[in-house]
Amino acid sequence: MTTGQQPHSVDPLGRPLTDLRVSVTDRCNLRCGYCMPRELFGPDHAFLPRAELLTFEELERLVRVFAGLGVRKVRLTGGEPLLRRDLDQLVASLSAVPGIEDLALTTNGTLLPTHAASLAAAGLRRVTVSLDALDDATFRAVGDTPLPVTSVLEGIDAAQRVGLGVKVNTVVQRGVNDDQIEPLAGWARDAGVTLRFIEFMDVGTTNGWNRSRVVPATEVVDRLAARYPLEPVGPAVAGEVAERFRYRDGAGEVGVIASVTRPFCRTCVRARLSAIGELFTCLFAATGHDLRAVLRGGADDEELGAAVAGVWAGRRDRASELRTEQGLTGPRVEMSYIGG
Repeated sequence: MTTGQQPHSVDPLGRPLTDLRVSVTDRCNLRCGYCMPRELFGPDHAFLPRAELLTFEELERLVRVFAGLGVRKVRLTGGEPLLRRDLDQLVASLSAVPGIEDLALTTNGTLLPTHAASLAAAGLRRVTVSLDALDDATFRAVGDTPLPVTSVLEGIDAAQRVGLGVKVNTVVQRGVNDDQIEPLAGWARDAGVTLRFIEFMDVGTTNGWNRSRVVPATEVVDRLAARYPLEPVGPAVAGEVAERFRYRDGAGEVGVIASVTRPFCRTCVRARLSAIGELFTCLFAATGHDLRAVLRGGADDEELGAAVAGVWAGRRDRASELRTEQGLTGPRVEMSYIGG
């Protein structure tokens, strides 16, 4: 991947467009309550028909257009992106797009033993794996799955063996998995994995969000520091959402994402693309902008770029800053539809 010099698109709040999250499917093989609760995403749920998904060629073209507007980081998401057949072919094409400096993937990890080697060979550099507990009973309860936690741990091992960088994300909920904070931190230190604890968010309208279940990032940091002395680390890049801390004994780092208690809307540089080509400018948006219609309507790359730039130029999202004690109100897209 090469570095381009194209200027960034900037929204009215001065936020440049540098990161793009691309959902390749809305399907998943787990049913985590904070994302796809089984009572609403059961056997009768109508997922997107395959024919409506953007093709790999269309996704590559859009990523090239976004790169021309200043995007440097692309992350493939879902649903569970490894359910999309031949995903390594998409990785290979995107890794060759001029201007894209970082290509990563977010996954629940259960399918990594099968796919890690081919993804790395195709040009993927990093994976972020969701892991909400080390305790088997808690893991199964959170994911609403019969799979054991070893299914994810084996996926992480597989990624590390083929040279992929690995981060782990943990969504912390009080009374659900907050007893896993210290065990997960200890495991990550030993495994050489960077761990991020994420505050439970009211993404979408189906996850039963309640502020009482939010474990503030400050509490997480205090608990970790009581066991493993920490020191803060500055952001590696502009727009980084995690607050990072280094273990003073040299055993790597840990981070927290305080999207509820310390919103970072004013530095958000992410756009999100659904599997059918809708452009969302906020994780908490209600609707997206249909790029598929522009793409399939005969637009050239300049016209596609103008459509994207026009959406970003009108972007004023700052949902987390406006959240009340009761949370956000009104319709919102589900996290499984556009990725976290």
